[in-house]
This record gives sequence, structure tokens and C-alpha cells, in this order.
Amino acid sequence: MKRALITGATGCLGQALGRRLAADGLHVILHTHQRHREALELCAELCRQGGSAEVTCFDLTQREPTHCALEELLKQGPIQVLVNNAGIHDDAVFPGMQPAQWQRVIDVSLSGFFHVTQPLILPMVRSRWGRIITLSSVAAITGNRGQTNYAAAKAALHGATKSLALELASRQITVNAIAPGIIASPMSAATFDQDAIARLVPMKRAGTPEEVAHLVAFLVSDQAGYMTGQILSLDGGMT
Repeated sequence: MKRALITGATGCLGQALGRRLAADGLHVILHTHQRHREALELCAELCRQGGSAEVTCFDLTQREPTHCALEELLKQGPIQVLVNNAGIHDDAVFPGMQPAQWQRVIDVSLSGFFHVTQPLILPMVRSRWGRIITLSSVAAITGNRGQTNYAAAKAALHGATKSLALELASRQITVNAIAPGIIASPMSAATFDQDAIARLVPMKRAGTPEEVAHLVAFLVSDQAGYMTGQILSLDGGMT
């Protein structure tokens, strides 16, 4: 059974990813930092439904604790599927953005990618099969007012995705990113009302976490074995 690590697994999108990959027969490792109870509840749900899952807790902005947690997980064998889903936003127009706002967003989205992905590479290489999928954002492609920090972090992940894909292609490890648009969640509902969605999205609706999970599941599958180094927009026509 292949093992899949999902970072930031307790949000709406992370939960949808966990449910889909568990349903597809992967052993799902649900990462959280502070929402331990929610992660345990999702893990129990997946196991009740016949899936295989466990929870891991660490602060991915910190290199040493992250590496220690991953070393423990790797004792059970390679993690062959990694979904870099963890990310935050801390919005402010750029002239008024505080250094802490900039750094915090970079630390989670970009440094977190490095801290989690790097220790998993060599075990994945030795298994000669792997999937690395990173969740980005439409903001990385189009920009967004008040989100210079967030757009910068996510756009940097696009370059990292393309470069890492070149490094790992000969080892049958694919590396791709998905750039969702407006995805239905309590957070997006507080930001975008229906009129705003109709104005911004040609399809006139928000996407669903399950639609993102379906695309992730395809990228994990053998059918996507020749697709690597791609940034896939999933935004209802926004880009």
C-alpha cells in the first residue's frame, strides 16, 4: 500500500484530499500543527469507512522538528505521495504590510515546502516511483490586491515545481502544482459573495474541494505518469 502525506490536512481542502486518497486505497498520513482533535476525527472517519490513516503533528515552518517527525514516519518505509497543501494568508496592502506578515506567509507556504519535501526525496528516489503535488493559487498567476506576500510565496512554488520535476523525471517521480481559483469554504464565503463570484469567475460559481481532490487523485494515478513540471489551473476560467 502506497503512503501519502497531506500537509495542512484539517481544512476543507485537506479533508477532501484525505477522503479521496483514502478511498483510492492509499495509506493517508494527515498532517496538522495545532488542530490535533480535528485531524484525529478525520482519521477515525477514514478508518471507519475502510480506509487506512494516521495523524502526524509538527510545525513545518521549523526545520528540525519537521525532520524529526518525518524520520519517524520513514521508519515504516518511503512516503511515495506528497501533497503540499499547507498554506496561510495574512493580507494587507503592500505599503502597510508588516514584516511579520510577509515572513509568516513565506515560512508556511515556501519554507514549509522545503522542510517537508526535501527529506522525502531520497527514499522516494530509491523506490523509483513517486508523486509530489503542491497546491498553489490563482493569485500566483494573476496577482491579487492585498496579497503580495501570498502571491509571491505561491509563485515561487511554481518555479520550485518545474525545477524539481527536471531533477526527478528520470526516477519516475512526477512533480506538479495545482493553482485553484475560488474554492467553496468558510474562508472564501467570508471574502466572496455570490455577486463577486459571478463577476470574477466565468463559470459563475466557486469550485468545490472535491473537484480539487479529483485532480489530485488523477495526478497520483498511473494514468498521469507522463505529466510532470506542470502548473494546472483549476479556476472556472479565471485564467
